[in-house]
Amino acid sequence: MKCFKSLLLLALTALSLGALAQEATIRKNLTERLPKLPSIDEVSKTPMPGVFEVRINGSDIFYTDAEGNYLIQGAMIDTRAKVNLTEQRLEKLTALAFKDLPMKDAFTLVRGNGKRKMAVFEDPNCGYCKKLHQEFAKLDNVTVHVFLIPVLGPDSAEKARSIWCAKDKAKTYSDWMVNNQPPAAATCDTAAIERNSRLASKHGIKGTPTMIFVNDTRVPGYIAADRIETLLN
Repeated sequence: MKCFKSLLLLALTALSLGALAQEATIRKNLTERLPKLPSIDEVSKTPMPGVFEVRINGSDIFYTDAEGNYLIQGAMIDTRAKVNLTEQRLEKLTALAFKDLPMKDAFTLVRGNGKRKMAVFEDPNCGYCKKLHQEFAKLDNVTVHVFLIPVLGPDSAEKARSIWCAKDKAKTYSDWMVNNQPPAAATCDTAAIERNSRLASKHGIKGTPTMIFVNDTRVPGYIAADRIETLLN
């Protein structure tokens, strides 16, 4: 039995060393051949023999062969299970739990007793975000945590700064989003907005609005009040 365990340990060690050597080869060849390729975060095996996943920028996925001779961008589909493996992997990499949201970097819009909770990433110049706020007006007993991410240009960044630095963030934001009353210019520490942008990028939030509910369901884009009600409940 001891002999068998020793042989098994040696075999596992050899496999581990082989995997490390394989990863090193792929990293070395891709880095040398593609000097503009961002730093590689991870190299890992895929279910497809001879094909490896190369992950960069946190959640950008490519595929390569064992020698790094080819680099492929696209979706890997398991035809037997009818599953998009790339999509599954991205969902796992970019998952963001409601409980992990840094609420200190948001402000809240409260209706009724505010008992039900949700969060939304928004750009103040986003047309669908403004449309969404018309739906928020139809809700009751809800707290909406708003994370500002100015993705639509310099004016969005300026408005986000003025809103974040306003004495009453919620009123200033609602006045703009619902009543089209521009926020007064204001300045303060806006590091929270920068953190929000990094958080969104890390978790694959590329468009506004993007809503996150307490059960961690993520909904990109505009939806009507009845759908929001269903998700809140």
